[in-house]
Amino acid sequence: MTNLDVCFLPAHRMLEMISKGEISAVELLDCHLDQITKINGKINAIVTLDEDRARSTARSIDQRISQKSPMRILEALPVAHKDLTVTKDMRTTFGSPIFENFVPDRNALIVDRLQDSGAVTIGKTNTPEFGAGSQTFNTVFGTTRNPYDLDKTCGGSSGGAAAALAAGLIPIADGSDHGGSLRNPASFCNVVGLRPSTGRVPTWPNASAWYPLSVLGPMARTVADISLMLSAIAGPDLRCPLSIMESPNIFQQGLIRDFKGVRIAWSRTLGGIPVDDEVLGVIEGAVRGLEDLGCIVEEVDPDLEEADEVFHVLRAWHMEST
Repeated sequence: MTNLDVCFLPAHRMLEMISKGEISAVELLDCHLDQITKINGKINAIVTLDEDRARSTARSIDQRISQKSPMRILEALPVAHKDLTVTKDMRTTFGSPIFENFVPDRNALIVDRLQDSGAVTIGKTNTPEFGAGSQTFNTVFGTTRNPYDLDKTCGGSSGGAAAALAAGLIPIADGSDHGGSLRNPASFCNVVGLRPSTGRVPTWPNASAWYPLSVLGPMARTVADISLMLSAIAGPDLRCPLSIMESPNIFQQGLIRDFKGVRIAWSRTLGGIPVDDEVLGVIEGAVRGLEDLGCIVEEVDPDLEEADEVFHVLRAWHMEST
């Protein structure tokens, strides 16, 4: 198996290789660093890279494994954090020249949870300034490009994360979503981005703890890896009043289940939003797949005509207040 082959394995397969001794944490890291060296200059997905820190962490993991310590949920998986997410002792710019040289003295809660679960922080992924936009560019680092076509956008605002996943630079990534920032770039880059329910992944530090629209969430190349990552980053935190109190262990129970009778609503246009015919064809195929699983699928047409205007007002208020 080549380094490139390893980089495009599902994260859960990488974990299996680590647990069986088929690859070390340092070797897994080196595979991804090699891919970053070859590809990142073309797509500009990872904008801050700390190889020395990552190697030190990977060596510590190999030592843990040699001592027969229990495997953690994300043991040895390389991860890069969105550049909106404060990361201790690592440059975090928020995509803005105002914070171009800002180095936090603490981690965000999601970073702590990823690292405590064994993930290896390698750097930061690009974002538009303060995450405001469905494209990924800023005056600090420039534009992130779509790995499938360098002339096309990767989407945003978690575009650096989506592009890095699609190019095999990392197997998992964190992102955030206010109005599509996990889902939009995932769809553009053919990966998976899940916007969880408010409070599923607590946000701390958080300047507006009661604001429900902006959430953190997982990104990966497969749904199974999304579930794996959620089992590490979900769960309540006393500093976050909107936390869902349910244990994150539910995401370790597997995805295979009986879907017979599950009710699902779907819409062709969400009340009149333009949808490309090719995209609609994919959605219709998914509908048929859900019906084959025994789901009760009903077409609906919600009135979301003013949703975009409402979102822009709420986002402006949120940014002004923070």
